[in-house]
Amino acid sequence: MTKNVHIVPHMHWDREWYFSTEESRILLVNNMEEILTRLENDPDYPYYVLDGQTAILEDFFEIHPEQRERVKKLVQADKLVIGPWYTQTDEMVVGGESIVRNLYYGMKDSAEFGEPMKIGYLPDSFGQSAQMPQILNGFDIKYSIFWRGTSEHHGTDKTEFYWTAPGDSKVLVQLMPLGYAIGKYLPEEEEALQKRMDKYFTVLDRGATGDDVLLPNGHDQMPIQQNIYEVISVLEKLYPEREFFLSRYEDLLERIEKNEGLDEIYGEFLHGKYQRVHRSIYSTRADIKAANTRIENKLTNHLEPLASLAYKLGFEYHHGLIEPIWKEMMKNHAHDSIGCCCSDKVHAEIMARFQNAEERTDRLIDFYKRKITDHINTDRKEDRLVFFNLLPVEREEVTTTTVTTKFSSFKLIDDDGKELEYEILSTKIIDPGLIDRQIVHYGNYDPFVEFTIEVKTQLSGIGYQTYYVVETTDHQPILPSEDRRTVETSAYFIQFEQNGTLSLTDKETGRTHKGVLGLENVGDDGDEYDFSPLEGEKPRFSVDEITDAQISLQSTQQTHRATITYQWTLPEDLEARKLNGKRFETVDFHYELTIPAKGNVIEVSCNVINNVKDHRIRVLLPTQMASSFSFADQQFGTIERKVIDDGMSVWEKEDWDERPDAIYPFLSYVGLEDEEKSAVVMTNSVREYEIIGDRFDTIAVTLFRSVGVLGKEELVRRPGRPSGIKLPTPDSQMIGEYQFDFGFAYVKGNRDEAKIAQLAKRYVSPFISYNKIPHNAMKLNQEHILVPSTFTLFSFEETNLVMSTLKKAELDEGLLIRYYNPTVREEMVQLEHEAIQKVNEVNLNEVKTNASPIEASVELSPSQVRSFLIQ
Repeated sequence: MTKNVHIVPHMHWDREWYFSTEESRILLVNNMEEILTRLENDPDYPYYVLDGQTAILEDFFEIHPEQRERVKKLVQADKLVIGPWYTQTDEMVVGGESIVRNLYYGMKDSAEFGEPMKIGYLPDSFGQSAQMPQILNGFDIKYSIFWRGTSEHHGTDKTEFYWTAPGDSKVLVQLMPLGYAIGKYLPEEEEALQKRMDKYFTVLDRGATGDDVLLPNGHDQMPIQQNIYEVISVLEKLYPEREFFLSRYEDLLERIEKNEGLDEIYGEFLHGKYQRVHRSIYSTRADIKAANTRIENKLTNHLEPLASLAYKLGFEYHHGLIEPIWKEMMKNHAHDSIGCCCSDKVHAEIMARFQNAEERTDRLIDFYKRKITDHINTDRKEDRLVFFNLLPVEREEVTTTTVTTKFSSFKLIDDDGKELEYEILSTKIIDPGLIDRQIVHYGNYDPFVEFTIEVKTQLSGIGYQTYYVVETTDHQPILPSEDRRTVETSAYFIQFEQNGTLSLTDKETGRTHKGVLGLENVGDDGDEYDFSPLEGEKPRFSVDEITDAQISLQSTQQTHRATITYQWTLPEDLEARKLNGKRFETVDFHYELTIPAKGNVIEVSCNVINNVKDHRIRVLLPTQMASSFSFADQQFGTIERKVIDDGMSVWEKEDWDERPDAIYPFLSYVGLEDEEKSAVVMTNSVREYEIIGDRFDTIAVTLFRSVGVLGKEELVRRPGRPSGIKLPTPDSQMIGEYQFDFGFAYVKGNRDEAKIAQLAKRYVSPFISYNKIPHNAMKLNQEHILVPSTFTLFSFEETNLVMSTLKKAELDEGLLIRYYNPTVREEMVQLEHEAIQKVNEVNLNEVKTNASPIEASVELSPSQVRSFLIQ
């Protein structure tokens, strides 16, 4: 039987890596002209694949805007293949909404020129998320092509199979068993070509389920191979039993789809047997990873729901301001970029984009809060303090906020004169010029006072409540700090130890957990891709070495605030560790803990000043739950993972490229459970964990790791060649000051009974507030809109489902709300509310799946995501 060899011309375009975006753009302008000219002038040259990402076109058009029509003609002629992504996204450490928006904007940009390539094409991502088939199906994409992460231990030794996911999702996969570059720079010389292809065809034929195999003709930043037809002539001579032709990925997959007996596989692909997936890259440049987490949460949990609320009150929903924020984020979501396996210069560009995205997000959040607050329909002249709840359920929360005023004391009252109790945590003098320079321009130099206060408020779903700042003569004291070592709450009895840890007794079970928030430190002999232990070194633990932690407490009626400060002296670098610590440096830790008087979630803000190189620090949560698996969230769902990867017993014997340590990513929570309890860590920063301990009962979350080189060879867990290149990256040593925010809880019941996903969602979606005073540096004219002082858009009964986002639909006047089911059971979404007139289900591309409205109660299977258009 003749074997068909589909030669697909393409270029893999890393916008940045060890080279900068601007360097690659120069090459892009050169390469694009060659590609366009060949496609226009050679009728026999049928296709060219532009790496599945429209950011390439965006970069090109910034230099050559006049080329848009030229590109459009070639796309519509089916010669230039573009989309469906905006950038080649990572799948492991970016959130579900980020991946959805990446596809949405990529397909939107593609539509300006013609039809996008309908393939989930991610040829170089470091591992594949189990939820990708569901996300792809949400855009009517039924094919997927990737390279990394699979092995026959997942259930098939074939390179063509169906990949399934919740909600009856399924895509047909064409695996690239040897990568996307096996056809790079194909030589015309017969001996060299045959030597190369004999090796490749052995692997390609072994994995194929039919008579078609893939030979991708491209590489990183590779220009079009102009002599490809000459090469094909040589191939036809060398392999007369095969048919060689230029093809598209779609043509290949359409043929494979006709093959019978294709295997079906469920789950994520994180095996490094044949390709490295870099199972500890999730903690490289923790400052960059933390920025991504923080901004993702601000976008989806605050900005978009707040903009939706403002839109329904009559203000403009600024898609034109929000889309550029997402695109700035997604430029950083390419696998190398968010992986942070780049040069220092590139990492500086990545962080600058995140700073830009966060500034845009923060200012737009402020703008919408101000718009609503400025237009409240009231005759009251006092300053206002407005609290916003941006989840769709009524909830009561304790909030820390600020009131800026010239009053020495004040009270907060609502429209009915009911007073809101608060307690003062601290005060600060604010120069009036920082508020509005016009104040001092007219000679008023009296300072303002910024009061940091704590309040407990109850708010309906997707809504707000207004309070007025009224001067009083009743002076309220600032709560003092206390030098004590114990705290008792409704959930815990806590002893603060001199080694900086907590001895925490869970009142529900009587279990005492010692060493909570202890730290583990080891040397890191790895690179930006992977952690690598220093052979023979035993871990250090802060519980054994810290003896002089400074502890102070400030208690309100609602919370206890604990400050823990200490300095840890460690070997200053790798060589010092090899010399048994002859030279030392310090790492300073300053923890701020917020412990609720009622409730289980303890919030932690950890400030670190690191002066040590070549090491890794993890924070530990002991649980006393001997476990065989952990649970963690992934995009739109929950995943269970074994505490020991099955591949650990065979990786050396089978000569894997990378040892499969059970180091995993999570997005907002990771936990362990037993018959009585669950223990969970939630994050608004770092996203890497491992379950450790003799009984696998301790959650270890990586705070940060320090390395000084992009790529290194012969790592203990990754033998052989370097990944990337051997380039010094001193900035990745993480010398300096950093902040990491996370929380933890011990709760009754398993993860579903304890509503772990909801706890995590609340943690990353706190109430926000806005303090309106008569002064503002930026003036705004009033619009002809009046809004009530208290308002809720809609408030539903709390279920086990999680709202992924609420936003205005891109092409419709309605609002889009997206839910997913994090539980192991089928759950119903309830969309019944007096304000809701009609509900249509839409797919992830915001296209209606049925012309008729649906019932307000809809079922979601475990880890299924569904989207609804509400009018």
